[in-house]
Amino acid sequence: MLPFGPADDGPTRPICSAKACRADARWVLVWNNPKVHTPDRRKTWLACDEHRESLGQFLAVRGFLKDTVDLAAWTAAEAGDPDEGRSSG
Repeated sequence: MLPFGPADDGPTRPICSAKACRADARWVLVWNNPKVHTPDRRKTWLACDEHRESLGQFLAVRGFLKDTVDLAAWTAAEAGDPDEGRSSG
């Protein structure tokens, strides 16, 4: 499940997971802590364009980062859209 937050004008929207950031999320960082999670378990953080690299580096340095996926592609894949693929980056 992805974290969502309130939009200023009403409905909820996906927001960046960086501390104190309320920007719209554009990326899903897929990760796993092998000391805590089974190998097939995947956790997610959302990132805006500004925090994609710093959040990804935080996870990568620890060996946790598994993939970085465009939010639209991730959402389509979660909904079962076979035409949308995941793109690492």
